[in-house]
Amino acid sequence: MTTPRPGSRAEQRRRTEARILEAATEVFFSAGYDRTTIRAVASVAEVDAGLVMHYFGSKQELYRRVIDAAPVPELSGTPEEAADQILAGVADRLASAPAASLALLRSMLTNPEAASAASTGIARYEAQIAQAIPADDADLRAAIISAITLGITVSRHLLKFDELATADPARVVELLRPCLLSLTARPDHGRPVT
Repeated sequence: MTTPRPGSRAEQRRRTEARILEAATEVFFSAGYDRTTIRAVASVAEVDAGLVMHYFGSKQELYRRVIDAAPVPELSGTPEEAADQILAGVADRLASAPAASLALLRSMLTNPEAASAASTGIARYEAQIAQAIPADDADLRAAIISAITLGITVSRHLLKFDELATADPARVVELLRPCLLSLTARPDHGRPVT
């Protein structure tokens, strides 16, 4: 993809679209999907609401683009190192409530449009995990890991389940480590599954 010439109409469109996307990220993170309006995004971006619709077409598409623009943690190294990287992310999310992520999670749990749009971001994360797993069923294992880590975050910060809400993050990670190591390890095909 070529970069538009500075000052050109294409460059102005690119900057306007980026400004709208940045404003949408801010509004979605602070208000959640249901309470975000195209007008609110336009106000923060300092553009007309019609321009937001021109670039993105709908609130759901705008939300999907915010999710698509979010960075996906890069996993590298051995399956054990990838498990440690996933666990470090869990520890971070347990130690402090990630306000932006929680707004997105809350939206996913309460709005089918938001859940549908967010599924692409989750799929990208699961694909990263699956690449680190040397197993024929890596996609399934990655989906299980994603569900576990998502469930822990939701249970601690949104549902505030007693034990998990007050647990030491290091202890949760310690208990979770064997599970993630088992899911990321190369399967032992000689051992019967019980």
